[in-house]
This record gives sequence, structure tokens and C-alpha cells, in this order.
Amino acid sequence: MEIEIVTLSRQGGRSYNEDVHGHWHDERHVACLVADGAGGHGGGDVAAATVRASVLGAFSAGPSLDEGVLRALIEQANRDVVTRQAEGGTLAGMRSTVVFAAIDLEVHALAWVHSGDSRAYLFRGGAIVARTTDHSLVQQMVAGGMLDEEGARLHPQRNMLLSALGSLEEEPDIAVSDRMRLLPGDVLLLCSDGVWEPLGDECLVETLHASRTPSQWVEQIEAQIVARAKPGHDNYTALTLWVIDAAEDETRLLPVEAQPEPRDPDDTVLG
Repeated sequence: MEIEIVTLSRQGGRSYNEDVHGHWHDERHVACLVADGAGGHGGGDVAAATVRASVLGAFSAGPSLDEGVLRALIEQANRDVVTRQAEGGTLAGMRSTVVFAAIDLEVHALAWVHSGDSRAYLFRGGAIVARTTDHSLVQQMVAGGMLDEEGARLHPQRNMLLSALGSLEEEPDIAVSDRMRLLPGDVLLLCSDGVWEPLGDECLVETLHASRTPSQWVEQIEAQIVARAKPGHDNYTALTLWVIDAAEDETRLLPVEAQPEPRDPDDTVLG
């Protein structure tokens, strides 16, 4: 089994980017993360970067797909954001969403954990077979039968979150998935709401069908966001991981300690 990761992160119509992404691996495990900060320049970006450092650092010290371990990663990241808030100023009110996925290459298993409205999708055979459920007001309305998914995506209160990291008084909602089997041909997408909100699930599927490589898919995603963008549109960040037959290409390893900065697009193959 070979893993190829391609990433994209842009400020969109904003004057700065509060999204971050990151990934890590060793010989057995691969970990990927997207976090979307809030709180203004010097706040949201710091919150998201704090979450990335906390989660990837802790996971690398003890990789596991255990539900309790994954939940503890996010609980610690929440405490780490609160600690940084104590510095005051622009950091005092900062928050961040997070979605984190972990893969065990030895047993071909995947699990993810999230808080907020940054999403994880698992595609198999070109169809969505699993997706996170947002911690948001409109998602609650969908669950109550008041809205469908398309209505939620366009609702004027779609950005009202019910959970994000950065509070000890009201602990964030943390959702951990069951373990999922990972098969050759599977595609994983982690993204901020700046991706799924303007596109919707149907567009993600259509662009995936039109792409032969992860780089092509990321390019198509960005082209669709730009085409549909409104003035001042949100930052957008996507990390896609494709599971490839290792016999198709030579194996190239990213150094374990490397943490690439966002660029156009960031293409990594792990085997």
C-alpha cells in the first residue's frame, strides 16, 4: 500500500489565512490534520497552528487509532489553545476547529476525530462512504429535519459553530469515528469549510471523477472555488490522501521530521 498526499491552502478573499494543515508519518502510521482558526489576525492563525503542533506532536510520540487516544489528543490541544489565550491581546478570544485522521498501514485501518465544521470525507469507488458531522447550528437543524444538506450549506447562519477548541468552561464536542477499513483506491479528504461550503458534496464527487491524480483533483477543487467565489470569501484548505497500489510507482519517503509549509500543491508519496 502506498499513500500519496497533496495539500492546498489559500487565504481566499480574506487579507490573511487562518487555516493550517499538517501531516506526519513513521514506518507504520500516517497522520493528517486540518485546522481552521477564528479570532482575527494574530489570533485564529495562532490557535490553528497551536492545535497542529499539539496534535501531531502528541500523536508522533505514541501513535494509535484507539478511541481514547484520539479523544485525548483533541482534549490536550484544547488545553494548549487556552494556555496561549492567557497571553492576552489578540490571542485572548482565539478558537480553532480541527479534523485529524490517523492511518495504520500495517492493518489497513483509518480513524478520525474532529471538533467544529472542518470535515473529513472517505471516498470509495468515487462515492462518499463516510463523512464527519459538523458541530454547527445548521447541522443540528438538519438532524431535526428542518433543513436538508443543501439548505444547510446555503443557510445565512451556516457559520455558527456549536463547538471549537479554546474553552475549558464549555468543553468542546469531540467526535471520534469507528475504525474503518482502508482499501487500495480509497481517497481521504480533510478540508476547512472554505472548501465544502461553496462546493457541496456533489461537486466534490464530480471533480473527483474528473481527476486521474490527487494533484489534478486539488487543482479542480481550487478552480471550482475560485469560479464560485464571492467577494471576501473564506480561506480554503484541502488535504487529500490517495491509497495507491504500491506496484504502480516507486516508493518515495518524506522524512519523518519534515512538516512542509503550504505551497502549490504539496505532493508527497509515502510507502
